[in-house]
Amino acid sequence: MLAAPNTVSKKCRYALRAIFELALRDTTEPVKIQDIASAQGIPPRFLEVILAELKHGGFVESRRGNDGGYLLVRPACDLTVGEVISFLQGNVYDRDRTALYGLDLMGDYVFSKMWKKASDAISDIYNSSNFADLVEQELAKRKTYVPNYAI
Repeated sequence: MLAAPNTVSKKCRYALRAIFELALRDTTEPVKIQDIASAQGIPPRFLEVILAELKHGGFVESRRGNDGGYLLVRPACDLTVGEVISFLQGNVYDRDRTALYGLDLMGDYVFSKMWKKASDAISDIYNSSNFADLVEQELAKRKTYVPNYAI
């Protein structure tokens, strides 16, 4: 069970955007931090920290040197939003539920059961959303958008 959209941290959102950018570029060449940062509006210094964590989690690999940068470790179709959120934030529902059970107030059981259902539904969406599908949806949307340049 994962976090609801409003409880996904900014760091986690940036991590998702960084992986999305790497999936979007779909290259075997490493992508420089600055390129990812500027394309996704992420502060470069913060992105360095995030990519180091993602590397530790087995999502990306880094290459050194002038042609260095970051690459996805696995194909984008094998990486889900849920995996990234779980790695960076853990299971938010379990932490919240532990606090609830200590209260012993009327309604704790039913509310806890309801929050769990909501959390399970959100987790199902995150876990079934892979980055290849997200890239495909983004590119399809961009093909249908026609800017209005009338002056």
